[in-house]
Amino acid sequence: MGKGIVSAVEEVFPGTPDFICHFHFLRDIGKDLLADEYSAFQKRLRRLKVRPILRRQAKYLEQKIDPARHDVDGITESLQSGNWQASHFEHIPMIMTYALIHWISDYPNQSGGYGFPFDRAHLDFYRRLQEVHRLLRQIMDINLSDSANANRPFSQLYKVVTKVVEDKRLNDLAKNLEAKAEVFDKLRSAMRIALPDGKNGINDNGDTTDMKSIEKKLTAFRKWLLGNKHRKKTYAKMVAQIDKYWKKLFADPIPVVTSEGFRTVQPQRTNNILERFFRDEKRRGRKKTGMASLNKVFKTILADTPLVQNLRNDKYMEIILNGCSSLAERFSQINAHQVQQEMANAAKSNDKILPAIKKMIKDVELTVKVSALFCLLKAK
Repeated sequence: MGKGIVSAVEEVFPGTPDFICHFHFLRDIGKDLLADEYSAFQKRLRRLKVRPILRRQAKYLEQKIDPARHDVDGITESLQSGNWQASHFEHIPMIMTYALIHWISDYPNQSGGYGFPFDRAHLDFYRRLQEVHRLLRQIMDINLSDSANANRPFSQLYKVVTKVVEDKRLNDLAKNLEAKAEVFDKLRSAMRIALPDGKNGINDNGDTTDMKSIEKKLTAFRKWLLGNKHRKKTYAKMVAQIDKYWKKLFADPIPVVTSEGFRTVQPQRTNNILERFFRDEKRRGRKKTGMASLNKVFKTILADTPLVQNLRNDKYMEIILNGCSSLAERFSQINAHQVQQEMANAAKSNDKILPAIKKMIKDVELTVKVSALFCLLKAK
């Protein structure tokens, strides 16, 4: 959609049909519409420092939870069945708080794999904070035991979350962002690609709706934008972009003459086939080098250069070889089993979340289920 490439195509390929990928068209419109406010929203969240505080709370609670003493599985069964299955209640606030913190932090899994502006991960994070805030306001005063401090984890998390959800600047940004995102999602639905509830990610080719129907839906969407003074002013740039590229968005079947006779070809809506080819090539490169990009390779060359140069130093080599005749012989002495064991231990240390807790945080309706369980106690 750049002026340079459009002009070049017109000059180099005169008379050749030239169309625009629907996915990239939507992405560019979405970025123009949402990027500034989304960036301001991210900065405000960062300034409130809620993520590091939540991480510290989770780490503290993690040390307190003992699977041998605390009935974590009983809480999981309670959430699934909708009735209390836990044998002890005094530890429930601590475990629930720990699970809620990890549920908040699991917000990236709510995205559809499309990337910004289709996915608004930081806004999903904020929405989860709001949901937990509403939940804690309902349940934090319901006593599960005689202990005065049993609900303390709830109140500590509530204090942190309240600071964020009641921040006026963040609230205003979120409201504006959500209003514009709703309009953008209407455009996605009209164009029948990268739909709001879709999970196809960047490989989304759009649904099978015919081009005429899509054009009709986009016409109706444009009319809706212009049907209100506020929308007409707010989304003037979006309308201008739609108008500018209209002819390049909708392609009639192209007649072609082949060896088998006259045929019509419907141009693809996206350039995903070609992009998948490049992604496959890049993936193969990563498998060969272990690096995501050559940029990292060039950066590590500088750091590795002194180590390679040291191989020319006889004293250095004597220390490294440790009595061996070559580097190959020295490397052969490494205990592969020990290396694998150390790697496995490192993986375990980075993955301390209990399986039962993992199961809880994957449930998008966790807050609803927790609320329902506590309402049962309140009714009693």
